[in-house]
Amino acid sequence: AKEQDAGRIVDTLNECIAALPRDRLQKVIKIGVCGQMHGVVFWKTGTGCNWVKTGNGQRFRPKDTSPLITWQDGRCSGDFLSSLPQPDSHLSLATGFGCATICWFHRHRPDFLADFTAAGTIHDYVVAMLCGLERPVMSAQNAASWGYFNTNTNQWNMEILGSLGFPVHLLPETMESGSSAGVTCVDWHGIPAHTPVGAALGDFQCSVYSCMTDRTDAVLNISTSAQLTFALPADFQPPTTPDPQSPISYFPYLDGSYLAVAASLNGGSVMAAFVAMLKDWMRELGMDLEDSSIYPQLINAALNQNNTDLMVNPTILGERHNTSHLGLVSNISGSNVSLGHVTRAVCRGIVHNVCSMLPPERLLESGVKRIRGSGSALSKNEVLRQEVERAFPFPVVYGEDVDSAVGVAMILNDRI
Repeated sequence: AKEQDAGRIVDTLNECIAALPRDRLQKVIKIGVCGQMHGVVFWKTGTGCNWVKTGNGQRFRPKDTSPLITWQDGRCSGDFLSSLPQPDSHLSLATGFGCATICWFHRHRPDFLADFTAAGTIHDYVVAMLCGLERPVMSAQNAASWGYFNTNTNQWNMEILGSLGFPVHLLPETMESGSSAGVTCVDWHGIPAHTPVGAALGDFQCSVYSCMTDRTDAVLNISTSAQLTFALPADFQPPTTPDPQSPISYFPYLDGSYLAVAASLNGGSVMAAFVAMLKDWMRELGMDLEDSSIYPQLINAALNQNNTDLMVNPTILGERHNTSHLGLVSNISGSNVSLGHVTRAVCRGIVHNVCSMLPPERLLESGVKRIRGSGSALSKNEVLRQEVERAFPFPVVYGEDVDSAVGVAMILNDRI
């Protein structure tokens, strides 16, 4: 299981807002919220939070809520997922998806669900609390990420879920991405009451919106995970049924359009696992180093090793379309096991894995002319950037403002 404390997340949000200049907060005219898709948090309608007065307006603290069960949650095994009916959707179901997680609780821990009357992503929860909503709302972007949602009709698969005894009363009301969810019910950190709030959006789509200045751009984001995407023509319609074996998904974007997405679970998390492994080895050898001292040495070693014939398939977390396809190191020799060789091979493997899911040839056929690079792992790792530039036959540019928070602000400014 992968769970996070919803209270700590909201506390951090409040601290970030409170740190902004009060005179600027008083001039806010719209609030956009986005976050990681797929995950689910449960709460009791009407008592989901407490509002507390502060020196600068009010802040809220979760009450009668569950932990956030994240997109990385693994409790839904392959056997469990195969026991569920196929969704009426072009998107496959996977562990960590909201509806799959709720199905698991319904089957294995129905007493847990009995304590709650509403559910959503953590960012849907924030919007519901800010607006004082009796029933949460969810954009099509987030609903599609939960599974059992048809993007053509913008409806949950009520009949299919009903046949499972699924607690459909927990499902949010869905609405078009980029639309308004309501207005703030209080003065939040000096942001005036009755300020419009957009329905929460997916962080991935918002990141893309922040930097895709031309429809011939493709966006490569490497943070904890990795995604490569490009915009499909306005008249594109996804297949009527999912292909669980396909590495490409079609994510709803805006105005009924879609993004073709190769979404890998193995991005910066692979480098983090590599660093953790080295730390464990060194601790066993009697040395104790911090991540902050290991990362720069790894990068420097790889920069001094311009090439390598060591091969690393970095899929240590599997992939949604092939959960059993785990990591592999091959072509090992006595001359390619230095720190520089291994780090270079890990970075190359991360990039090559994404390219194997959405090949550069497919991008060329689709009219892509440029790669926009984004994400914390890519911005902080020069070796990873070098490997990206080697892998793609396009110019690669790195935007300073490639950010989901920037993107959701732009979307609201353009639409609400």
